[in-house]
Amino acid sequence: MSARPSGRRADELRPLRITRRYTMHAEGSVLIEAGHTRVLCTASVEEGVPPFLKGKGQGWLTAEYGMLPRATTTRTRREAAEGKQSGRTQEIQRLIGRSLRAVTDLTALGERTIKVDCDVLQADGGTRCAAITGACVAVADAIEWCRDRGLVTGEPLSDSVAAVSVGVVDGEPLLDLDYAEDAACDTDMNVVMTGAGGFVEVQGTAEGLPFTRSEMDELVLLAEGGIRTLIAAQMEALGALKR
Repeated sequence: MSARPSGRRADELRPLRITRRYTMHAEGSVLIEAGHTRVLCTASVEEGVPPFLKGKGQGWLTAEYGMLPRATTTRTRREAAEGKQSGRTQEIQRLIGRSLRAVTDLTALGERTIKVDCDVLQADGGTRCAAITGACVAVADAIEWCRDRGLVTGEPLSDSVAAVSVGVVDGEPLLDLDYAEDAACDTDMNVVMTGAGGFVEVQGTAEGLPFTRSEMDELVLLAEGGIRTLIAAQMEALGALKR
């Protein structure tokens, strides 16, 4: 087994930190740090729903994603300056929204919307996965804010959801790739799962030779173990070891 640049085991996550109430204005806000990757996730509660949901007695949850110009090693232009979002940005924010809606009972929200903003402050691989994991905690806090004000009853958030990257680098399956590993991988995969063990999404790509079914199964198994650790970290951050 070759040593990873970080010194981590093949099945070891990067150091993780979840800081709640990171900003003072948002109904839910979380700074999530996974190694050198840092993402600020805020959840805002707004009255009303998109036109396609008006009068249907349910709420909505949607997400936006962005990367600060110097989140990476060289400055990138703000997408606002380009006048449109990149295809990558649109793909990621749709993934975040789908992942969060998978564990949210929208009818329990009433006709209100939770808008989640995930802003990458510093990128070293796995930004979309960190965004999903941190945003789930931010949404939990936003829902608690609603409950405290009598806006919702019951439990709109039915479970936790978290995500992690896995990949094959130099023939070895690895968990939670940093940027250097991601750039050199033969197979790259992002796995999104709920606390109950259900799959929300599996995104797998062969960067070189196609991967086999056994390699895919090994990567998914590796991701499952990492996500269990992430879910436990979410519960600890929320002050509950189990839901």
